[in-house]
Amino acid sequence: MQATTHLCPCCGKPRRIAHLLELYERNYRMLQRLLPQLDTHEPKQSVVSHSEHDCPLHLQLVERDRYTQTVRLTYEFTDEEGVRRQPDLWVRLYRDAMVAEALECSQRPPWQAEDDADPAAHAFLSAQWKRNLLLHKWLSYLLDRGHRFGVTPALEATPA
Repeated sequence: MQATTHLCPCCGKPRRIAHLLELYERNYRMLQRLLPQLDTHEPKQSVVSHSEHDCPLHLQLVERDRYTQTVRLTYEFTDEEGVRRQPDLWVRLYRDAMVAEALECSQRPPWQAEDDADPAAHAFLSAQWKRNLLLHKWLSYLLDRGHRFGVTPALEATPA
């Protein structure tokens, strides 16, 4: 019997790459709701969404290419040790494919597997599942709490 960590959370069947790509598509649609005017921002620009029911949410457009954009979403907390960012997710949006992938730090770990049976393939996909499920749940929470970027008065530009 397979461990539950190898089961897809949406249907309970063994995880497949197709399920992960469906999660990427759902994340993209949610990000479109959160960031309706992302194309108007310049790289390195930061904006803040204020919600009546949540902490200020910080967004930085890290990089924009012809078909992709990389953004950083985080809450920022200041304490005696300085600024902490938690959660601190970097997300790449593939506009042509209409999918969004949660990255680890500034980029996802490299693919090091020889083939699908290689344990590195399982480790890579398992990490992708964890990050992208976290992104999905956090996006749901943010939208429920009223966060939106580019919708007045919730948008406030800040220096990068």
